[in-house]
Amino acid sequence: MGEEVFESTIKVTISDDTMKSNVAKKSSSASLLTKLHAGYFRISLSLGGQALLWKVLIEHLDKSQTLHHFFHTLPSTTFLLLWWISLCTLLILSFLYILRCIFHFSLVKSEFLHPVGVNYLFAPWISWLLLLQSAPFSIPHVGSCQVFWWIFVVPVGILDVKIYGQWFTTEKRFLSMVANPTSQLSVLGNLTGAWVASKKEWKESAVCIFTLGLTHYLVVFITLYQRLSGSNNLPAMLRPSFFLFVAAPSMASLAWASISGNFDMSCRMLFFLSLFLFTSLVCRPALFKKSMRKFNVAWWAYSFPLTFLALASAQYAHQVKGPVSAGLMLLLSALSVLVFVGLTVSTALNLDMLLADNDRYLNFTKRN
Repeated sequence: MGEEVFESTIKVTISDDTMKSNVAKKSSSASLLTKLHAGYFRISLSLGGQALLWKVLIEHLDKSQTLHHFFHTLPSTTFLLLWWISLCTLLILSFLYILRCIFHFSLVKSEFLHPVGVNYLFAPWISWLLLLQSAPFSIPHVGSCQVFWWIFVVPVGILDVKIYGQWFTTEKRFLSMVANPTSQLSVLGNLTGAWVASKKEWKESAVCIFTLGLTHYLVVFITLYQRLSGSNNLPAMLRPSFFLFVAAPSMASLAWASISGNFDMSCRMLFFLSLFLFTSLVCRPALFKKSMRKFNVAWWAYSFPLTFLALASAQYAHQVKGPVSAGLMLLLSALSVLVFVGLTVSTALNLDMLLADNDRYLNFTKRN
């Protein structure tokens, strides 16, 4: 009799443990989906940009020059490894975010309605466009490539219509009320789409999207330069997004160079603007002091703007021959790689903090 009671007690205990384990797994997966906001696509943006930088340095630089020959000696396996890691990372993030849309749509809606969160909804599509641009293989049919491009660009256009339309028409969503450095991600979506289209020789589509992006970049840039209320509401944790000031003109110079077929005077002006803005930010480390106290995924906002600047410097060095342009390209490219490696190591060492419970981004979006 006692043995039967003992066995039944064990079974009940095992059953309770199993139920608790299943509940823990479900709550853990639910917790993951509630914490994984669109801001995590900064990682895929950085990976895609870095893969593209390696591809440009390895494939498109003049072998006859000593400095450029150094980059040609870099093993192509490194670029391939970066590209495949970028693809896997983006697939995982996209899959998890789709699950978030299905099971926690209210959280996605809160991001969409927030002036910071909505801008990061452009990040997945920019990441896919960068991967399409840096693909180590050529798609056999032009039509297939166009299909992929349309799949990635149409969501950008839909977000454009919604956001830009609100700036024009909605009283509570005027640009002067909601403008912040992350607003430049909407511009980056257009400019990246134009760059990829021009590389595939779809000139009319490229010019159309570039015009939309550049026009709104001028408006956003002027609004942010005036430091209106929106830009001052950004929490300290998100201050690395100030480096988006560097990314937008850099990508604009790359896109227009691809459309015009030459890194002309307009491209150089945009490149010099991005270089000036980068220097201005680097000379003010106190601005980022609070955001660097504890690791956060927002740190990845340092990487991809610097990578875009390095890509623009490579185009400038290819157009304007000389030791100064070549040295500038080497400096910015090396700095981009070092920042990327540093962020990768920091992320690996702080995996437990990657999905923190006290994420200020989540708290920032929930208040609105």
